[in-house]
Amino acid sequence: MYNPFPYHDLKAVNRPELSKETVESIISGGTPNVVKQFVKGIADKAKKDGLIIALDGYTSAKWDLFLSLTGRECDLLGLTLETVDFDRQTLLSGPEIDAIIDPLLIWDTKIDPTLLYGKVFHGGYKGLTDPAKAEAFIKGLPSKKAPGKIVAVFGYGCLSREYRSLYDLKLWFDVTPMNTMLRIRAGEYANLGKERTGIINRTIRRCYYCDFENAVQLRKELFAENVLDFYVLDNDRARLQLMPFSSFADICAQLVKYPFRAKPCYLEGVWGGSYMKKLRNLPEKMRNAAWVFDFIPMEVSVQVEAGEELLDINYCSFVHKEGVSLMGEKCVKKYQGYFPIRFNWDDSYHSTGNMSIQCHSGGKFNVENYNEFGRQDESYYVVITGHEAKTFIGFRDDADIPSFFREIEAADTQHKPCDYLKYVSYEESKPGLQVMLPAGTIHSSGRNQVILEIGSLTIGSYTYKMYDYLRLDFDGKQRPIHTHLGELNVRQDRRYSVIHDPESPEYIVQQPRLDCQGEGWQEYILGENPQMYISLRRLEFEKACEQDTCGEKFHVLTLVDGDRIRIRSLEHPERSFELDFMEIACVPASMGRYVIENLGKEPIRVHKTCLRDGYENDPA
Repeated sequence: MYNPFPYHDLKAVNRPELSKETVESIISGGTPNVVKQFVKGIADKAKKDGLIIALDGYTSAKWDLFLSLTGRECDLLGLTLETVDFDRQTLLSGPEIDAIIDPLLIWDTKIDPTLLYGKVFHGGYKGLTDPAKAEAFIKGLPSKKAPGKIVAVFGYGCLSREYRSLYDLKLWFDVTPMNTMLRIRAGEYANLGKERTGIINRTIRRCYYCDFENAVQLRKELFAENVLDFYVLDNDRARLQLMPFSSFADICAQLVKYPFRAKPCYLEGVWGGSYMKKLRNLPEKMRNAAWVFDFIPMEVSVQVEAGEELLDINYCSFVHKEGVSLMGEKCVKKYQGYFPIRFNWDDSYHSTGNMSIQCHSGGKFNVENYNEFGRQDESYYVVITGHEAKTFIGFRDDADIPSFFREIEAADTQHKPCDYLKYVSYEESKPGLQVMLPAGTIHSSGRNQVILEIGSLTIGSYTYKMYDYLRLDFDGKQRPIHTHLGELNVRQDRRYSVIHDPESPEYIVQQPRLDCQGEGWQEYILGENPQMYISLRRLEFEKACEQDTCGEKFHVLTLVDGDRIRIRSLEHPERSFELDFMEIACVPASMGRYVIENLGKEPIRVHKTCLRDGYENDPA
């Protein structure tokens, strides 16, 4: 998520049944009250023995106000506060960190004109630490502890394994991805080792390949080992929400018993349309809604109602805490704890043009060039269409691909238009069209439609724009394209006759086929291919449709035809969630048998995505 629109969608709220004890344990009412109650709760222990507390958190967490108010409360209670900047005391110098991270990033604009890509740094905070400074910190910190005194250590990585035994209390400050990105764009965050914020797109790139990865892996470890004392939601520095970590764990444990919806993020784009803006009642000042990130794991959050409080929790934090119940044990093991599928809407309805002609890279390329976990596959399901809508996929049978490469190069360097229709084949779009886009497939969503895009777990946006119609961005500059990377990754053999051939392993524009049925309902397979680990399906019914996760596979459901449905557990009918048209919900693997009920009178069609049978045996 590069540039989210600052709009918080308050419709996507989950309401699991929470205990009175859990709800009452949440401290809120503004940051001054949160700090007052926190210090009051630890004051007696601090007076008697002294306390060393640690404040760590997700990228862009801010501790300054919390610490300033802690100092005020300490003064009122006759305590002394000493703060310790962990990063200044333990990290390598800025130039030393640059020398580690910068070589991992692509700086050649002929390869990456946007300077967007690089290799993920897997060294963690330890890999950016000065060993001598860390040793001095470990030896010196205990001597600071004294009766009547609170020592507050703050900074990224201070809760890494080698330091945890030093602290009496451990706090994690969590931030949603959208709020993190808004802070970065506002200049409120500097990369690890930096004294001040830098050029926005370079700061974001460094975050993705280093800062985010460090924070995610540490948070995952802390949650798995259950070593935290307090969990703090730091989405609004003036309105922190603090709770015992046991309460946060209970909230996640209750939420995973229900079908749930994520909180969407909305992004503008030069090709963006108007349909989702109207459907979701988005702010008038939004130019368009090119992308709606309804359920992209690394980009969204989950909102939970807890008494009078609305908690906005980083979705990956929920995944870290309840991965097995949410995804199933096989999935957690196979995909190393990542939620492996992502969902968003691409809206070009009544827009100025198509999305760019593009492709994505495969697993081997991503591992070798980006240190990423796997391949980037996608699929399109068409839901809304206007006049002359098209979905572009694969090359034409008669395409002269070397000529195509020459034309897109000329478009990039000489600003000459490319007659892309001579090379790229297309489908006439209509609601219900499903196309699969294994890595390397040239494709685009054309003007005047809204598609449900479903992709694989690759976190980075490895989208190589091969032709973009000489289009200008919002700043009036021609949008850069990735001809070099596109040529390296595009599959030239995926031509019209091949991708439509049921006998071909490249059969990716498939016809629906009935898989199973029951009383009043049918389930069709829309797309399955051995190259992709997802199964794309559609449920059709008038009144109700029973389903079963069998305790092993999560289901993601999208209402693609009809007004409103209810997803309800059969064993626990009170555990339910209602979806409106073009909303997405996840049914956790642990739910078992459930029913989808039509709350209207019209026939219903629900798009269902799950993991393909045998996915756990796919090559790594």
